[in-house]
Amino acid sequence: MYEQVKLSYGFEELEPYIDTLTMQTHYGKHHATYTKTLNELAEKAGVADIPIEDLLSDLSIVKDPALRNAIKNNGGGFYNHNLYFSIISPNPAAAPSGILKEKIDSTFDSADELKAKLKAAALGQFGSGWAWLNVDKAGNLSISQSPNQDNPFSEGLAVKPILAIDVWEHAYYLKYKNLRADYVDAFFKILDWKEVEKNYELVTG
Repeated sequence: MYEQVKLSYGFEELEPYIDTLTMQTHYGKHHATYTKTLNELAEKAGVADIPIEDLLSDLSIVKDPALRNAIKNNGGGFYNHNLYFSIISPNPAAAPSGILKEKIDSTFDSADELKAKLKAAALGQFGSGWAWLNVDKAGNLSISQSPNQDNPFSEGLAVKPILAIDVWEHAYYLKYKNLRADYVDAFFKILDWKEVEKNYELVTG
């Protein structure tokens, strides 16, 4: 059974950067629905015991095209949001450190430059979607963007995302309206680099 990530903070604790109503709707309704629907679909397809990363990386094992597409969408919604909600915090580590910082500096020159490139990817995603910081098994970092609930697994990129920025309108529209750039700036205020470092180490360690 696929389980929605448990939050280490209350819905109200991300104020003023993400408002309580957005959190209630985003986590409590959107993400919860993706999780519930994925479990129902995976059970129907007989794939409920497969780790979500493996399932999204090889959706061809689901033979029915309509079921496969529904699992791609809801599985992506489940995985993407689990990552997103796990890397934000009311008390974040404000900057990367250790090996991840060294890799960021060597790849992007600085954390500020990385954030600028991630922001550009988030703003450049037309319509709903995501911006990602990815790592491969050798520790190399890359930035990508995905439409809808796609992600590097379903796109076959052979990397694992360690940082996710949700740019679906439901992630920000109640507070920021059409000002996606302001939302992305606010996201960086609550981005917990300690959690991103943990994700990096899980891939490279």
